[in-house]
Amino acid sequence: MPNPFKTAFLEYLTSKYGKPKKLAQSLSLYEIGNGVARIYIRYSRIHNKNKSFYGLRKEDLKRLEGFNSVICFLWDTQTEPAFIPYADFEEIFSSLTPASDGQYKVQIYHNGENELYIANAGRFNIEGFIGWHNLDDLIDKNKLVNLPDFSHSQIQTFIGSIGSLKGYDLWIPSNDRNKLDWDMADKFFCRNELPTRYEKIINVIKEIDVIWLKRGSSELKAMFEVEHSTPIYSGLLRFNDLYLAVPNLKSKFSIVSNDIRRSLFLSQVNRPTFRMSGLSDICNFLEYKDVYSWFRRIRKRV
Repeated sequence: MPNPFKTAFLEYLTSKYGKPKKLAQSLSLYEIGNGVARIYIRYSRIHNKNKSFYGLRKEDLKRLEGFNSVICFLWDTQTEPAFIPYADFEEIFSSLTPASDGQYKVQIYHNGENELYIANAGRFNIEGFIGWHNLDDLIDKNKLVNLPDFSHSQIQTFIGSIGSLKGYDLWIPSNDRNKLDWDMADKFFCRNELPTRYEKIINVIKEIDVIWLKRGSSELKAMFEVEHSTPIYSGLLRFNDLYLAVPNLKSKFSIVSNDIRRSLFLSQVNRPTFRMSGLSDICNFLEYKDVYSWFRRIRKRV
């Protein structure tokens, strides 16, 4: 049976911004507009001692990383939702281990001031995040971002720096490393070799623009193809070959480009070959402004 609070929320969201797109492989993740914002909707009724309880899936939170995104908390006695910018809490969640069901357990205390409690992290006052104006501000801010004309290598530099600051090992193709822009970011180091477990497809993997690996391991955590002027289809093919060749691969796949190429990405990723493989359900499109904003947020926190 549909949750009436979530239904009412989605109806009002649609009236303000147009119908949101539900993201694949999640019951609670939505995208507003063509990548303008992502929203993760969670609901709880009020329990004893005036508390609401929520579970945040690790896999859902990973799909907010790098995007203009919020966690939306709903409860049955509210007048307006709480919109928590994920960027403000990204580092907190990344430092925690989820429960055995893959969820981070959080509560909101509704005693005068609303406080968010994150298990093993503490309490955070969220009074200032309550109200639709918070989502309005987030969306307006996203529209106002003006960027310099970044090169392919500079975007690679930003993505590599984000991965390094988040504690990952890095791979960037060897012939690209001398083009990285150290005026834009502090120097980071790349692995000289890729893990031997991927030998059968090594010629494909080594051409991917940026790879994040779990530090000291062979686990691929995220891969990025920067399609500055090259065909988006070629990057998708590399991702698809890897996705098919490595069973149970738990990795983030992102095509990175400027906004004018979003429609090209959508037409290519929905080709039958990528729909049949499942890549179309898990591959993201990241705009340059998303990457640059992500880089600035992460750098300020270290």
